Amino acid sequence: MSELYLPLKWLHVLSATVLFGTGLGTAFYMWSAHRTGDPRTIAAVGRMVVRADWIFTGTSGVLQPATGAALIWILGLPWDMPWLLVAYGLYALAFACWAPVVRLQIRAQRLAAAAAASGTPLPTAYHVTMRYWFILGWPAFLALLCVFWLMLAKPDL
Repeated sequence: MSELYLPLKWLHVLSATVLFGTGLGTAFYMWSAHRTGDPRTIAAVGRMVVRADWIFTGTSGVLQPATGAALIWILGLPWDMPWLLVAYGLYALAFACWAPVVRLQIRAQRLAAAAAASGTPLPTAYHVTMRYWFILGWPAFLALLCVFWLMLAKPDL
């Protein structure tokens, strides 16, 4: 086995932890801020959430497939193993949900900041944005949970 295996596996596990943990953490903080109904709180927390998503979730989201592909290659696994194919699809689903979620977070933060600056209540567009944010967050979260299980169990499908 290659001497790169252990460092790559460590980076893969670490980036998976950061991806999932940051995603869950930023979702918790964004939802908690939303629940206050206070535009100033939502705007401030939203700025931090968007920054954390780009720095941590985005970076680890790129490292995951890169280190995963390297591990598959080093281990000599067939790229078309059924559990890997399902993992690829679930990961793609998670990304397809996460990308618009980040845009929605930016929009929600800006709408909250505008409401805070003008001293007005949160507009309808904010609530619609957050509804889509909430709906898209669930498939991404559940898909990553399944990917974690697939990576650990490597089931015969």
